[in-house]
This record gives sequence, C-alpha cells and structure tokens, in this order.
Amino acid sequence: MRLVFMGTPVFSLSCLEALIEAGHDIAAVFTQPDKPKNRGKQIQMTPVKECALKHGIPVYQPLSLRKGEDAEQSMAVLSEIRPDCIIVVAYGQILPKSILELPEYGCINVHASLLPKYRGAAPIQRCIQFGEKNTGVTTMYMAEGLDTGDMILKDELDIPEDMTGSQLHDRLAEMGGRLIVRTLEEVQNSTAPRIPQEGETCYAARITKEELLLDFTKPALEVRDFIRAMSASPCAYTILDGKRLKVYGARLAEGKYSGQPGEIADPDSFTVACGEGAVQFTEVQPEGGKRMEVQAYLRGKKPAKGTVLG
Repeated sequence: MRLVFMGTPVFSLSCLEALIEAGHDIAAVFTQPDKPKNRGKQIQMTPVKECALKHGIPVYQPLSLRKGEDAEQSMAVLSEIRPDCIIVVAYGQILPKSILELPEYGCINVHASLLPKYRGAAPIQRCIQFGEKNTGVTTMYMAEGLDTGDMILKDELDIPEDMTGSQLHDRLAEMGGRLIVRTLEEVQNSTAPRIPQEGETCYAARITKEELLLDFTKPALEVRDFIRAMSASPCAYTILDGKRLKVYGARLAEGKYSGQPGEIADPDSFTVACGEGAVQFTEVQPEGGKRMEVQAYLRGKKPAKGTVLG
C-alpha cells in the first residue's frame, strides 16, 4: 500500500519501522520541525526524521497543516503523492478535513489507550496515574474531533503495580507497530470493522511542568502512582533544602508513620508522610547529580527527620 506516515517522537518509531518491514511503500514522512534541545540548544532532529532519512524516505516538516504557506505546500505534496492511506502516530498536529478526506482508505491513527478512555495527549502516563489495571492500543479512522473516530482494532495488556510510564510506553509502542500492520491488512482485504466509540470516556490532558512537583497532601497510593507514571520522563520531583530532587521510584511504606504531608518520617529509608499513609523513595536524582538508588543517595546526604519537602 502507498502510504504517508505522520509522527514525531520515539513512540512513533515502532509503527514506522513495522510498516517498512511489512513492505509498504512509504512515499513521505511528515514530522514536527526540528527544535533546540538540552543546555547547548543544539538543533536536534525528531526520532521519526532520523529513521526516515536512514531509509531514504522524503521528509516534510511544516509548521502547520491548517493555515499559511506551509499548509498549502503540504496539501500540494500530498495531492501529488496520492497515498492510499495516511498513518498518524503521535504527530502533534491536528489534520484539516481536506487531508482527512484525501486518501482512498482515509487517515488511520494509532492511539495508546483503549478508546474511548484516555483520549488526548498523555494517555500512557495518565492511565498509570489514575490507577488503571489495564490499557492497550487502538487503531481508528480519524475524524475531525480529538481521538473520536470509529475504531478498527484493539490490543490490550495488564499494567503491573510496579510498571513505570517509560516501561508502559515501550510495551505499547511495540504493540502499536504490530497492530497497524494487522489493521492495514484488514483494510486492504475489506474486512476492517468500523466501530463507533461509545461508553465511558475521559481526557488525558497534556502534562505540565507545574504539576510534576509532588503533592504530598494526597494519599500515599496516589503519590506512588504519580511517581511511577512520570518515571523516567518527564519525572516527578520535590524540593529538599531549596534544591530540586527528582524522584524516579517509590513504594508504599509499611507500618504507620506520623507527620504532616511532605515531612520526612524516617530518614534511614527516606520515608515521607502523605495526606494518608506514607511513601518510601527508592530511586532519586539530586540537582546536578546522577540518578541513583536511594540508599546510595542517603550514604552521601541523609536528610534530617522532620524535614518537610516541597
């Protein structure tokens, strides 16, 4: 099948590579513009662009597909290519109706949740944050609404209690690659279902920098789940002695601990009191330092009992 692929981050790579391996003709890749990254502010290609160039696939990076000269040029390129289908995986732009209606088989999206739950930008982290026990990947025909199109196929997996957001990201990315290949096989064979989204839904809002600061007034279970949801990226943090301390891992503390929310109840195990119960940090990274197990951190600097974080 002649395809155009639209995607940007690492999550998109499994789908692009799976489509290439399956023998589809990827006529072009659309990805977000390159951006400066890290302290040096060096311009860095998107992961999808790097993959496309490695395979000799033409790359387009319009600022917008909806307005301006970039949108007009993109539409001209797509009209010339005349793809059978456009595959969209975490692209980061909303497609206009003119593009949605261009391919014979429409535009198909790979979304990292079991729709209609967790529509939106951050389904992987949000489902762990809110204590979901299972999730998965859904392919769907794209519509003008946000993740509202008719569903095609789903693949599910359980979420173990100790799974982090990064671990779930990698599992779902692999599943997405397999699922989009299966989906296109069914589309080509005219056996692909079209299932309207019905039932309980919720929105997975984009993660903001402000919310990454841990709120210890919440119950320990919610604090623990938020930490594992945001690990290893974008990573939750707290403030200790005026400096940022990233928290990559935590477990629910056994036994009873007293103290106001955020108070270090046991410095020997880095146990912190919450609004209800307590959490024990297991992996941290001090400002300007390396990521390490908490016992290694405590050998270098043990906080005083009663210190309040945040």
